[in-house]
Amino acid sequence: MGEADRLAVAAGVASLDLMERAGAAVADAVRLNYPHGPVLVLCGPGNNGGDGFVAARLLAEAGWPVRLVLLGECAALQGDAAVMAARWPGPVLAPAEADCAAASVVIDALFGAGLARPLSGVAAALVRAANASGKPIVAVDLPSGVAGDSGQVLGGRLLGDDGAVAIRADRTVTFFRLKPGHLLLPGRLLCGAVALADIGIPAKVLDSIKPRQWRNGPDVWRTLLPQPRLDGHKYARGHALIRAGQQLGAARLAGRAALRIGAGLCTLALPHALMHQAITPDALMRVEADGREGWLAALADPRRNVLLLGPGNGVGAETRLAVLAALAVQHPAGQGGVVLDADALTSFAFRPQELFDAMQDVPAILTPHDGEFARLFPDLRHDPDKLHRARQAAARSNAVVILKGPDTVIAAPDGAAVINDNAPPDLATAGAGDVLAGFCAGLLAQGMPSFEAACAAVWLHGAAAAESGPGLIADDLPEALRPVLRRLRQ
Repeated sequence: MGEADRLAVAAGVASLDLMERAGAAVADAVRLNYPHGPVLVLCGPGNNGGDGFVAARLLAEAGWPVRLVLLGECAALQGDAAVMAARWPGPVLAPAEADCAAASVVIDALFGAGLARPLSGVAAALVRAANASGKPIVAVDLPSGVAGDSGQVLGGRLLGDDGAVAIRADRTVTFFRLKPGHLLLPGRLLCGAVALADIGIPAKVLDSIKPRQWRNGPDVWRTLLPQPRLDGHKYARGHALIRAGQQLGAARLAGRAALRIGAGLCTLALPHALMHQAITPDALMRVEADGREGWLAALADPRRNVLLLGPGNGVGAETRLAVLAALAVQHPAGQGGVVLDADALTSFAFRPQELFDAMQDVPAILTPHDGEFARLFPDLRHDPDKLHRARQAAARSNAVVILKGPDTVIAAPDGAAVINDNAPPDLATAGAGDVLAGFCAGLLAQGMPSFEAACAAVWLHGAAAAESGPGLIADDLPEALRPVLRRLRQ
């Protein structure tokens, strides 16, 4: 963001205009969302504090009673912040004079997304007082104490750890583009409702900045989303082969999901003992695949271009060898891949490098939750920066990694990453991960590149959950996908 500001100024945008618009956006957020009443503005010593001075002045001009507290001395302010402080007509109070309980709204303009060290001393005391007041807090750019690049509370892995402290905002006003800290936990929880304000930074500055992370959504992958052709046929839409185990329900969920998202065919590879069990939907085909020889025979059909292993497979040597056999299958470039979920990942818990070596020339998607991730990447498990650890894992494994959670991160081996934030909490239910794996397999089967397929699958998974609503179970997700796909096509 510092570079974005610099490039905007180089392109002819006055830096004071940027600050004026930022402060105006904060003042508007207060005026439009809260009853008229006394406002307390907590200003820091940098440009975030400058935005606070602007917001205070504009609210006062609009007739709101405003008190302003500065962390530091006016004489120490520099640049645009000093100019805006000089334009503030009211008194500047010391931190000891802050009375958060007397305000109807508190504006947190202490520190923004660029903060690099934990809050301490007077700053931490101000934040604790604001939080304890119970009054709504409007944060400028990002709640003070939250790291803009990771969403972590600086000084502790979780809020409250090791004395870590951060603002708990009711609303956050940020500028130009969201930061990772707005989307990753716990930052997302601490931001409240987030408003993105256009303050006049031209979008073309991104051509120089070249960001490598995006918020997930159709704009990331829409042009690559497979569309049925009038002259097409089911074989052109790919054939997913899913290895099933004794927990047959998991493979059925994945298979249903693969078909619903558009795979032309889907076959479950079943042990002999399960061949005569009822399987729905009827469109799911089955092939007997007992033991290693049966699995190799199932893999021999070149039309089965995408292989999904893990859901309900069981943990152990048999699953591990089945994965290695699947990764050894050769497919024409752009026409196949492997999705590994659940037991297929845990089966490599004590020998992850064997898995990574086998994936070097295979388009692969891994879908671990935090526990499975820790088994494959034990040295990364304590890294609090979810973006960083997902990227490290993708580079090490040469696979697209979907690090699941309420703030799922999808990372590619080349460093590109996407943060997903559309999943409702209802998705925390048995079998939801099997459906996601099936969505990945279905899109990969249709020829979608693995990174974009993973991004689309995760977003569609969340959208289907929102469509289904409260009380959903995993079985609902493939059915709820239909109206989501319909709207995308329209």
